[in-house]
Amino acid sequence: MTPDQIVELRKSKYNATVVYLHKVHSDLLIMRVRPDTARPPHRPGQYTTLGLGLWEPRIPGCQEEALDPVEESKLARRSYSISCSILSEQGELLDYQQLDALEFYVVLVRQAERKAPVLTPRLFMLQQGDRLHLGEKIAGHYTLEGVKPTDTVIFLGTGTGEAPHNYMLWELLRQGHPGRILSACCVRYRKDLAYLATHEQLMQRYKNYTYVPLTTRENPGKGKVYIQDLITSGELEKTLGQPLDPKSTHVFLCGNPKMIGVPEKDVVTGAMRFPQPQGVIELLLQRGFELDQPAKKIRGNIHYEEYW
Repeated sequence: MTPDQIVELRKSKYNATVVYLHKVHSDLLIMRVRPDTARPPHRPGQYTTLGLGLWEPRIPGCQEEALDPVEESKLARRSYSISCSILSEQGELLDYQQLDALEFYVVLVRQAERKAPVLTPRLFMLQQGDRLHLGEKIAGHYTLEGVKPTDTVIFLGTGTGEAPHNYMLWELLRQGHPGRILSACCVRYRKDLAYLATHEQLMQRYKNYTYVPLTTRENPGKGKVYIQDLITSGELEKTLGQPLDPKSTHVFLCGNPKMIGVPEKDVVTGAMRFPQPQGVIELLLQRGFELDQPAKKIRGNIHYEEYW
């Protein structure tokens, strides 16, 4: 493909600009993308798509890609939850409604089982001012719908699954939510907690907010602690300062499907089959919580968004 062809493809396929880009480390970034038109209306917790042409370069050190030349003019797209930095550079609660950009929290996928990762190796080549494709619609059922001011809100995530939780947390704080709020995020290393400093500031400012960072490879002498362990050990309730009451608590789960543990319905018996090892959904159902059923338009108090 010639340089002139690439220029024309970028003009025709791209509709947004990277206006902010922060590399947390080599495999993790936060970026803000400004659409060419007005920012689509949406609610915290929802998602849209990012896309780059298959003609774009890929960052070195990733699984080799076998690209068919016929596909070279196509876009690679993937859905991403919208994130939020919560605080401004001045340390005040961000006026996100006045921003003309959307924030995304992206981890570099270097290797995949079935096929070489297509999009993130290209996203990690971007610089501020570069162009890309941004989905024209923002969608999703993973929102604060049904949460009352007095409710306890618990966000449990892994890795970049923290993104929609940050946006929903911002919304709760903006509204002056008086109920207890707890957010826990499990990652491999402390360096993977890109928003840690922000959450530490928020805990000092908002007495009803608690942040629980978990690392699975930096706990000398303690062993690995996962999100599920917070519940089974009683540590979550201890940190929260109150029991997990399904009558007044909403739990949001985002990230690794193994952490979430979505059950499948047996087509013959109708019984629910839960994956092993045990996920958070099964633990919460045992305590009287109810699962969202978007297809039936049933809103429970367990809400989830799987990341792959």
